[in-house]
Amino acid sequence: MADICLIFEVHQPLRLNRNFHMDLIIRKDIGIKDLYEIYFDHRVNREIFMRISERCYLPASRIILEQIDRFRAEKRPFKVSFSLSGVFLEQCEKWNPDLIEIFRQMVETGCVEMLSQTYYHSLASLNNLDRSEFPEQIELHRQIIRDLFGYIPETFENTECIYNNYIARVAEDMGFKTVVTEGADRILGWRSPNFVYRAEGSSINLLLRNYRLSDDIGFRFTSTNWDQWPLTADKYATWLAHTPGQVIVIFLDYETFGEHYWAESGILEFLRWLPIEVSRWDNLRWTTPSEAIRRHPPCGVIDVPPDKTISWADVERDTSAWLSNPQQNITFNMLNEIGLLVKDLNIAELTRIWRYLQTSDHFYYMYTRGGESGIVHDSFNPYGNPIEAFIAYINILLDFEARCKAEATKPESRYRRLLRRVPPDRSFRFFYRFASPTGIVAHSLEEFYDALGRVSTESIAFHMSRGDFERWIANVIGDEELAARIASLPRELGRKDLRKALLAMVGERIRELKKGIGEREPKS
Repeated sequence: MADICLIFEVHQPLRLNRNFHMDLIIRKDIGIKDLYEIYFDHRVNREIFMRISERCYLPASRIILEQIDRFRAEKRPFKVSFSLSGVFLEQCEKWNPDLIEIFRQMVETGCVEMLSQTYYHSLASLNNLDRSEFPEQIELHRQIIRDLFGYIPETFENTECIYNNYIARVAEDMGFKTVVTEGADRILGWRSPNFVYRAEGSSINLLLRNYRLSDDIGFRFTSTNWDQWPLTADKYATWLAHTPGQVIVIFLDYETFGEHYWAESGILEFLRWLPIEVSRWDNLRWTTPSEAIRRHPPCGVIDVPPDKTISWADVERDTSAWLSNPQQNITFNMLNEIGLLVKDLNIAELTRIWRYLQTSDHFYYMYTRGGESGIVHDSFNPYGNPIEAFIAYINILLDFEARCKAEATKPESRYRRLLRRVPPDRSFRFFYRFASPTGIVAHSLEEFYDALGRVSTESIAFHMSRGDFERWIANVIGDEELAARIASLPRELGRKDLRKALLAMVGERIRELKKGIGEREPKS
């Protein structure tokens, strides 16, 4: 029996304000908190979101919920999976909360798996200057899925199925069991995508998108020149039934159903009838990624070095959709360099704007190659052509860079820097003794303060005896003053008194830093 994983990518970007400089002339006094309003075209974004909601998100979701209910009592229920970007979910909450409720109802049926991705649907996995940003965005996404749906994802799908061995290791380190990516011919060779594989150098499972069967729906559904047109649900179910393998991954943009192809094309009726037609075949059943990897052990290893990174985009199925011309590469490299300054500044509003600017769509719109891929890119480009997309982006990026540099010259920027979060590889990890970790980790001074109150006094005494605290605070956090204060603590203090003294000292320093940037004192 073949398992069918039907997965939908659901994402809408925040498109930029192409009249940004005109707005600057009109509005002279602009602060950091105004940037979200002036950098993005909220009128256009709302219009597009509401239009797609009416054409696709609402009708397609109702059909899926209807078919889940129809087959829920059967031996082979209808099951689907969703990968919802955080940016999409923000727009749902802002403009159409009913959508959140429909997705919540689907999750509650037990027939829907929620996948994790990068919150901002970004190219963070390709940022070699800041390796901490990629896992941070994944964690942000995992948190919003937990908050909205009470669901903790076990399966990861990187932005646009971008994948290599490094991405697999990050996903495994973050506790995911499976990664979904593209079944590109150049990584498979003679092998079929319709099996479970394992990532090279990792124990994580891989599920590979069957791009031929997926693109039959996503790209060829209305093509009258296609020798299989028209595509009907019964015909497609027959193809699935005669496809060899264990797991057939059909992965599509959700907008395929009602937006890319309007209802008049028959695409929504295709979605309605597909579960019915599949139910007529005894050798097919719907499944989720988590169920598939429990049923089928890996049959081989997939090796994708970083220089051979794959994706589901265009015929090349690599990163060229976003990084193939000078405009794309210049802006991407510049964005990542600005990010180092943004992280040091430690201003939430700037970090948020920087992350919106990482969304992959901005770079997708700058694509300049022609051919079939160029036609697809142009059809999604809200600016009309790639040069206009580049101009809109670079104008905002240059302004953003100037504002970040101006903030860095302010006296309080030093205090903010000392309160920043540091990357995971520079965090402080508490040990009971040598080679005996406690599992408690601090990424900032405030987390360090919290950890001091929770970790055992044995661990505190161990690190104090070695000078670990002052070394980390001086060399990683950069606060030599606090490091000197800790180093001056009497070594003969008892363990309880040592904890109390450290809490008082670190707490007082945090209050000083908070006062330096005009923020409220931390809770004791």
